[in-house]
Parts: sequence; C-alpha cells; structure tokens
Amino acid sequence: MNTGGDQEQRTEQAVFVYRPELADSRAAVRVRALRTASGRAETLVLPLMSMVLVAAYGLLRGMLPAVVAVSAVLAAGTGAFGGVRGRRAMARRLHAVVSHYGLCRTVVDERGFATTGESMSHTADWKLYTRYAETAELFVLLGGPRATCLAVMPKRGAEEPADVDRLRAILERNLRKL
Repeated sequence: MNTGGDQEQRTEQAVFVYRPELADSRAAVRVRALRTASGRAETLVLPLMSMVLVAAYGLLRGMLPAVVAVSAVLAAGTGAFGGVRGRRAMARRLHAVVSHYGLCRTVVDERGFATTGESMSHTADWKLYTRYAETAELFVLLGGPRATCLAVMPKRGAEEPADVDRLRAILERNLRKL
C-alpha cells in the first residue's frame, strides 16, 4: 500500500549551490584521514615505517642506542611531515578536478545526487558511496573500504536552511554515518 508519505519521501530533495573551495577539499581529506580505517593507516604507516627502518638500520650497524633512538624519533617526525604534505597534495589534486565545475548546483534525492557546473556535470547514485561524515561546514561522502570516492557538499551552499536537514535525512537513510 502506497501512502502519501512514501511519495513525499521519494521526491524529497535538497539543493546546494556553491563554488568549490580549496578549504573544502582540505577538510574532506582530513575527515577521510581521521575517520576511516584506510585514512588512519595511511596517516600512521609512513612515520612508523620510517622509524622502524632507521632503528633497524642503526641497530644492525652497531650504532649507540642513544643515536638510534634520536634517529628513529627524527625519522618518525619526518615521516609525519611527509604524510601531512601528502594529504595537502591530495587536497590540491581534488580541488583541481572540482574547481573546473565553477559554480555548482547539486540536487540530492533518494536515488543519489547530480552536480551541474558551468562547464561539466556529474551524477552518482548511492551505490557509489557507502558512508558519510558531517562537520560544522561540510558533508563528506566516502566510498567503500577499497574505493577512493570522495564527494564534498558544503553547508554554505544550501538554498534554504531546511536543505541541510533534508540532506542529513537523505544521507541517514542511504549511507552509514561515521
């Protein structure tokens, strides 16, 4: 039996109009790094591997333990710095792709979302994304554990304040919140 509420739910949509900003891409990459297992692993692997390799080399070469410890700490710091630089580069690459859209209009409904820009458009259904995270400024959509899908929807683009709540409700029905 189809009720009027079911029809309303199917046609519910949220509309966002915004221009992609580098800060949005940086925040989305940061969310991925902190809230997903693969992002946390990427954040930890480089410093840990640097530290372990330097310590192993120092111990195998018979260096003084104090020298090995200091070298390992410096290597971990260098690895962490490299990880941060890598995330910044990832955010710049992401922004380079989406900045070509220019002014974007994204319509989100129960089937997925469609973004239309000044020079190109993109459509995605919910099968492409499995999870989402919400920050004070953004909704970040993430693909599955092995997917590299990442979409950003800035709250500042909501055509009306209720669109943020509508988007949150649509996402809760279709994706898992991180």
